Amino acid sequence: MKVLVINAGSSSLKYQLFDMKDESVLCSGIVERIGLNGSRLIHKARGNKYTIESDVKDHKIALRFVLDILTDDEKGVIKTMDEINAVGHRVVHGGETFSGSVLIDENVMKALEDNVELAPLHNPPNIMGIKAAEELLPNVPQVGTFDTAFHQTLSKKAYLYAIPLRYYTKYKIRRYGFHGTSHFYVSSRTAEILNRPIEEMKIITCHIGNGSSIAAVKYGKSIDTSMGFTPLEGLVMGTRSGDLDPAIVTFLQEKENLSYKEINNILNKESGAFGLSNGLSSDMRDIEDAALKDHNDSAKMALDIYNYRIAKYIGAYAAAMNGVDAITFTAGVGENSAYTRADVCSYLEFLGLKIDPNKNSIRGKETVISTDDSKVKVLVVPTNEELVIARDTQKIVQNIKRDEEEVV
Repeated sequence: MKVLVINAGSSSLKYQLFDMKDESVLCSGIVERIGLNGSRLIHKARGNKYTIESDVKDHKIALRFVLDILTDDEKGVIKTMDEINAVGHRVVHGGETFSGSVLIDENVMKALEDNVELAPLHNPPNIMGIKAAEELLPNVPQVGTFDTAFHQTLSKKAYLYAIPLRYYTKYKIRRYGFHGTSHFYVSSRTAEILNRPIEEMKIITCHIGNGSSIAAVKYGKSIDTSMGFTPLEGLVMGTRSGDLDPAIVTFLQEKENLSYKEINNILNKESGAFGLSNGLSSDMRDIEDAALKDHNDSAKMALDIYNYRIAKYIGAYAAAMNGVDAITFTAGVGENSAYTRADVCSYLEFLGLKIDPNKNSIRGKETVISTDDSKVKVLVVPTNEELVIARDTQKIVQNIKRDEEEVV
């Protein structure tokens, strides 16, 4: 079975084509700047990279662009589109409706539309990507995998906010959490690497990048996570503030005469490491270089706060699970910054955690970085959300075919 995985953003469409016989990636790429000037496709296949500039007005044209190159005689990896057996879509917000991946039908599409107000920046392009795939690949099963689904196992004590309950009843204001597909993959892989049943483990997964979140995974289920009603809550991120006193919002609105949109823009796009470093950068590689090599005080302060907040959440989740067996770092910063991993773990030595500096001096490699006698194992596991989507898609489509054969 060949599965095309699509991740549609507001102005981009990422893709990977998997051959599920051995879960190999036949090709991958991205269509950038959809609906904007300078749109282009970057395609990687068989060790080659191709960049093609073209006018791409919408997601349907973007997907047609992708399908054309997949079947191209020179750059492609399949002969016809008939070789695509299923399409898996990343969808950011499933609300309370979805606790796992599902076959997309009319009812699912309606639920996605209903959840648009919970993720106005993310769900609309996800929906556009699905509609484009349905139109261009009309007889191919479409499956949706939701960023929020893994966190649907949170209990009320973890997901409810201390505001009048009527707002949860009326508007479904609660903690949803995000990066669920990544947290699921990384926690599962952690148990595999350590050769232990995940049903017996307490794992803290740290998805640390420009957007960051931490999850407490107890016996294979998410019981708490740092992102909340939106991806703004929790850790300090590239441009997002993370946790702050909510009264700051109304204070700044009054003092600076700011509208809702203006304050929302400040908290989402002008804060985090970018704001703390006086606008130096939102990229933690730049922040780290400025702090450690150039001795930039603002950058050092931003880096210290960034790492400190991660350590605080890990400590809190160790308490929430009444212990922790493993802590795993993933995503851009988590996979590549030895300094952040070491600095965060320096706060956690009270857990009996010990980092091996030599093992920690790696980038983007799956490995255990704690010492052999460390009571808590520390790992680096590169995330693979696309593989999770492909696996779920394959499983759902195979089950459908099996059910159809039983009926016949």
